[in-house]
Amino acid sequence: MRNYKTPLYVEIAESIRHLIVSGELKPGDQLPTIRQQAERWECTAGTVSRAYAMLGEEGLIVGHRGAGTRVTPSALPAEPEAWRWAALVNLAERFLLDALHGGHGPSQVEAALSVAIARWQELQSRATPKPRPIGPQNELSFVGSHDVVVDMLPRMLAEYAPTVSLQLEYVGSLGGLIALARSEADLAGIHLWDEGSDSYNAPFVRRVLPGRSVVLLTLFHRSLGLMVQPGNPLSLQDLRDLTKPGVRFVNRQPGSGTRVWLDAQLKERGLRKQAIPDYDRAKLTHLGVAQAVAQDEATVGLGIQAAAAAYGLGFVPLTRERYDLALPEEVWVTEPAQQLVQVIRSPAFQEAVKAAGGYDLSATGRESWIQ
Repeated sequence: MRNYKTPLYVEIAESIRHLIVSGELKPGDQLPTIRQQAERWECTAGTVSRAYAMLGEEGLIVGHRGAGTRVTPSALPAEPEAWRWAALVNLAERFLLDALHGGHGPSQVEAALSVAIARWQELQSRATPKPRPIGPQNELSFVGSHDVVVDMLPRMLAEYAPTVSLQLEYVGSLGGLIALARSEADLAGIHLWDEGSDSYNAPFVRRVLPGRSVVLLTLFHRSLGLMVQPGNPLSLQDLRDLTKPGVRFVNRQPGSGTRVWLDAQLKERGLRKQAIPDYDRAKLTHLGVAQAVAQDEATVGLGIQAAAAAYGLGFVPLTRERYDLALPEEVWVTEPAQQLVQVIRSPAFQEAVKAAGGYDLSATGRESWIQ
């Protein structure tokens, strides 16, 4: 394994940048010569030159023949964002190098950042999302069930097709299908288990969108189970254990695929909802459930393995469920939709999903038609 560490030229540039930002080096001040800096940092002149070049590209310093290198007169007043952006890039670079040094691959780091952003967005959320109308022709509107992998799709689509955007709205699987029926979304994310046929999604599409031609594009299969506090102190192993003394449960909202599955399983086992403490306390996302358990608002919640891992929780698998994207035929044939399909079928997408953990990609990208 390579020994990754922050490059020395980055450290030199950051130290000078800090002096400029703090005001210790003022506009017009002369910097030490490259030779002097090389002696101070015990490095080669080339390393210092690279640091100076970085600062020059940021507009913070400028070299004058015969007058040395000086702080640009307009470095901070004229471009206050230049050093802030550079500092952010360096912070991101240090994180990346530290993660690589710790044995993580680039795909794992990318997936971790996506999950971290999703966690932050969960913390910032204060209100129930409302369905939004379909956007411009180059914008796809997603409404449906939450998953941390879905959180990755807008960024990956933007990288593959910069002119196309994907807007996300999490209201549960049934809410996604209803949005399609009302023409308030382009695609829906669903994982609805039908008790009668012991199958996922297609029966619900036929009920909610009768007579419509719809494509079900499989995103993945995922592990659903109990998210428990580290070490599983209450020794919870199955749904019957939710009635144990000391259990404080956190659920998903009515209409979510997770809630539909849970209610069917409770009925099959003869378990009353009223016997589960706090059964009606619900969160809109799997990350919201995981956060509640992590913060001891609850002792257990039902959700996906990736969300449990994002908060360092224990996980007890209960079932494997299929997650599909439902797209009406008139959306499926559009260029933005087909670009999204290409992203989902790409190796980069599969690598990112594998890094998140808890997913089976053997059927990813398969399409099935409901006429």
